[in-house]
Amino acid sequence: MATVSWRTEMHDLLVIGSGPAGYRAAVLARLRGWDVAIAEQAAWGGTCLNRGCVPKKAWHHTARLVAHSRSGDWQARGLQTPLQADFAAAWQHQKDVVGRVRDSYVDYLRRLGVTRYEGRARFIDAQRVQVNEQTLAARHYVIATGSAPRVPAPFQRIPGRVLTTDDLFDAPPPTGRKAALVGGGVIGVEFAFILAMLGHDIVWLTRASPLSHGRYSAPALKLLGEALARHGIAPRQTTVQGLAQTGNGLALGLADGATLDVDWLLLGTGRLPNTAELGLPAAGVALDAQGYVAVNAHLQTSQAHIYAIGDCANPVMNANQALADAAVAVANLIEPGSRARQPEAVPELVYSALELGRLGLNEEQAEDAGLEPATGFAAFETNPRALGMGAAEGYVRLVAELDSGALLGAEVVGADAGELIHLVAARYGRTDALASLAQSFYNHPALGEEMQNAAETLGAKWGLMEQVFGKAPGA
Repeated sequence: MATVSWRTEMHDLLVIGSGPAGYRAAVLARLRGWDVAIAEQAAWGGTCLNRGCVPKKAWHHTARLVAHSRSGDWQARGLQTPLQADFAAAWQHQKDVVGRVRDSYVDYLRRLGVTRYEGRARFIDAQRVQVNEQTLAARHYVIATGSAPRVPAPFQRIPGRVLTTDDLFDAPPPTGRKAALVGGGVIGVEFAFILAMLGHDIVWLTRASPLSHGRYSAPALKLLGEALARHGIAPRQTTVQGLAQTGNGLALGLADGATLDVDWLLLGTGRLPNTAELGLPAAGVALDAQGYVAVNAHLQTSQAHIYAIGDCANPVMNANQALADAAVAVANLIEPGSRARQPEAVPELVYSALELGRLGLNEEQAEDAGLEPATGFAAFETNPRALGMGAAEGYVRLVAELDSGALLGAEVVGADAGELIHLVAARYGRTDALASLAQSFYNHPALGEEMQNAAETLGAKWGLMEQVFGKAPGA
């Protein structure tokens, strides 16, 4: 057994995990003048930087370029020859991007004066943590240990044959072009498009209709399905009942009775919180029934000085929620009880054949909450910027409370939805949100102008023009 060092390092805050949640918490606390340390047992930056949103968005950009080159729009612009993707080169490109971001990330921690410990952190008790052979102590702790891919039966990881998304980013990709993709959630919807555009013959297997367990509207899902179908991408609703290795790849036995031969298979079957090896019982930190660290609205665990954030404590499991959790936790570390988690205010995105973005409540959810919703809609089909880009699909939909005009939610479908959603995220819940959107000055032509149009349409349709433009002169 390793001997624990007799010398105990004391910090104001020790963060366990360096993904978006942990990194953001460490930076925010250090900017407030705290003595902060962060412990990481694997690659700095966690899943998002190394195996998730950062490299995946690099691939998505490449996939969009390939898709656009096949649309006919390039020929209309006088550009020749559809693009052809080289998956091995695309893999190396994302690796280079990740390396540059990671170097910048670590350098910023160094320049801020955040102490870094490399190794597995495990609680000795509620006050002390062991990292390798050193004992550390802190006045406060933030657990941000992220998640790991879920590998359900009948699957098991097989190098080069059965891969999780972690595996796909960790090692050079398999060479076979025919791949099965399992999963109809966000990961499945995104990788169905990405892999197909990067040169693969994809068989997409889902239990149910893609994103059917999410909160996107039926019109949004219809547009996404049509965009995928134009590239020959459609889900096959069945499950894998058996799997065997063959000389050339895998043979899959499907629930519909068919046998499917593929070169390799990618699992997009969800993730599980990383909480098992932290020594949480020794610290008196409770887990919930699903294995997440149990937290209250302020992200405190059962130990008031220990907080938990991100995937290990948040079943939504995305980087946006992790970053939001970090801000909430640090606010409460500085001033206990000052800020509550507000998950509905955090944008959620899908990056596929179309981008989908949303936040807050949709009309049905608002009604279920006892509110009376009013909606405003503006399509990109006549937007000059969208037409010039060859990206006229999609729309902006705003949901407001009828009496007060407070912004309850929004949905953006189409090009750059991931950027446009920020225009409403900053105004979520505000009674002056419609006025702010309608009365702001915009670049022209711009996709963002449809936010203004949607706000004006909502005001005119539902008799909220006073909330949008103020009282008329002499009123």
